[in-house]
Amino acid sequence: MSQLDPEGLPAHVDRLFRAAWALCGSRVDAEDLVQETFARVLSGPRVLRGRDELAYLLAALRNTYVSDRRRAARRPALIAKPIEDLPLVTTDAALVPEPAFEASEVLAAIAQLPEDFRLALIAVDVVGLSYAEAARALGTREATITTRIYRARQQVSRRLEPDRVGKSDG
Repeated sequence: MSQLDPEGLPAHVDRLFRAAWALCGSRVDAEDLVQETFARVLSGPRVLRGRDELAYLLAALRNTYVSDRRRAARRPALIAKPIEDLPLVTTDAALVPEPAFEASEVLAAIAQLPEDFRLALIAVDVVGLSYAEAARALGTREATITTRIYRARQQVSRRLEPDRVGKSDG
């Protein structure tokens, strides 16, 4: 049994990078994977137990990749685009100018909300999650979601009032 020599790690970067790129299919993701693998390996002394350094590092790379994929699969997928960049759903009702205009106004008002309120409102009112599901997805308590939804709806309602056109929320 021997220990992994941290001084010898730079000699394996190219091979690990090629292996990571083959695993991930993306250059950027491969760079992140190699960096995370080195961070894990360097976090403490490592015993090789009969393997050479490259074999140990490739196993660590694969384990890091699998762990990251499992962790990502457990996380709820959040919308990566701002709400204003999402296309409106095209239905017969959306082809009528007034409902389409109203929908665009509502989405614009939602897009102006602070992020915490916007995410809660989107999760419940746009995506259709229950309060409990939204709380899990956003990593907060259900009572917090309830409060954020209430306040977000109030702000959207105020922004859509006809006599407030052109006025800002104070």
